[in-house]
Amino acid sequence: MSRRVATMGTDVFHRVLICICSPLLTCAGLADLSAQSTKAPPRPGGKPPLITPETQSAIDRGLAFLAMRQHPDGSLGSGGTYQRNVAVTSLAGMAFVSGGHTPGRGRYGRHVQLTIDNVVQHVQPSGFIISDEKASGHGPMYGHGFATLFLAEVNGMSRHKQLPQKLQRAVQLIIRTQNSEGGWRYFPVAKDADVSVTVCQVMALRAARNAGVEVPKQTINRAVAYIRSCQNEDGGFRYQIRLKRTSRFPRSAAGIMGLFSAGIYEGDEINRGLDYLERQRPRAESHPQDHYFYGQYYATQALWHAGGQRADQWYIRLRQELLQRQLPSGAWADTYICNEYGTAMACLILQVPNNYLPIFER
Repeated sequence: MSRRVATMGTDVFHRVLICICSPLLTCAGLADLSAQSTKAPPRPGGKPPLITPETQSAIDRGLAFLAMRQHPDGSLGSGGTYQRNVAVTSLAGMAFVSGGHTPGRGRYGRHVQLTIDNVVQHVQPSGFIISDEKASGHGPMYGHGFATLFLAEVNGMSRHKQLPQKLQRAVQLIIRTQNSEGGWRYFPVAKDADVSVTVCQVMALRAARNAGVEVPKQTINRAVAYIRSCQNEDGGFRYQIRLKRTSRFPRSAAGIMGLFSAGIYEGDEINRGLDYLERQRPRAESHPQDHYFYGQYYATQALWHAGGQRADQWYIRLRQELLQRQLPSGAWADTYICNEYGTAMACLILQVPNNYLPIFER
């Protein structure tokens, strides 16, 4: 993720974004990244690549599973609650792009394009992105946040004519539904808030701002104040401001990533938060906790942006843990949501070192 916020015009930004999102993208047109997807990015100092051949094989099998599970309308998600869910669909779309597959190009280029078409189609006139109330899962604003993030990430790659306008609408909905405390909750109304949904919206706003969409500074400042107010003395985060000061790993990982997304990279709250995460580092004998993929998705990004030896150590430990838990089908099981969700999250985590998505850029 670039630490400089783009201030140039949208059209110019899109051309530049295509050049910087990956060394494999060119201004002359979107290069086919899939041919390079099995080559691990070089690392400074001659360090061995983090994405080993075994890891790449696991990623390839995971992406193949997602492609197989994609519905004809471009959506993903199974089960009664998360059938064709926009969050699952968007995360799967980002998983494809993280592997170097772009709209209409590469092995999964068609799948990326179908995903974009599906998400754009479900942007309501109000800007709310939802496919079906019954498939909204645990709070439709999660789906909206992940879907907005996805549209922002592919905005510079896609030629979909309606995407920029629909992205603008989605961002405006986030801005106007921020509550008085500075956060967001499960539904697009400015009532209560929690740190988890708030971070989801902040990451979407950061991606949108990087894509040239105007986001008021006041909106981000108020969101930062809310996230900070949820941090406990041990460096972790509680769910809501007024709740008992109990830290949990998944929301604490999200809290740190929320601060990074808002442009806060240093300070006591960052140091204490990273120290808290390190105390929860992956271990071979560990068992999946609640919201396992959600927590590791945010923690891996947070450590990656922090950089240094502990980022590499975290990734290596988690890489081994994920490789051990992959199913023969290529999927990663998630009983709380669905296997498409678990697989998309695992593929995103394992592909962080690729730096193909702007949100993964250091």
